[in-house]
Amino acid sequence: MMNTEITVDTLNKMTKNTMMEHLEIEFIEIGKDFIKAKMPVDHRHHQPFGLLHGGASVVLAETLGSVAAQCSVDSSKYGCVGLEINANHIRGVKSGYVYGTTTPMHIGRSTQVWEIKITNEQDELVCISRITMAVLEKKN
Repeated sequence: MMNTEITVDTLNKMTKNTMMEHLEIEFIEIGKDFIKAKMPVDHRHHQPFGLLHGGASVVLAETLGSVAAQCSVDSSKYGCVGLEINANHIRGVKSGYVYGTTTPMHIGRSTQVWEIKITNEQDELVCISRITMAVLEKKN
């Protein structure tokens, strides 16, 4: 399903000068049907009460789902854009790292749906998210 020519290094090079670089989101593993990344939790990722901001979790989730969708299509012919994302925030995190893993729920011709599970360093669920992607044919 994933393009086998895409590597973790390739994905990490794409983060230069983006929100991913600012939040230090780092891709750490890519497999046949998943991509995994990590993000530190520090003052840049906190809401006013010192916990991981839900928006930062959604940035991690959207990053993973969007990148995975693009990795599953022929990039010379198609581009993937987000249509909808939702997130349920389950557990607070004050510091350390969170890890996000995305897996496909539906890979269609014109839409894709990806699930993203974000866990803490103890492998406890922090956030569960789902993103719907549109697959658009590129115009010449």
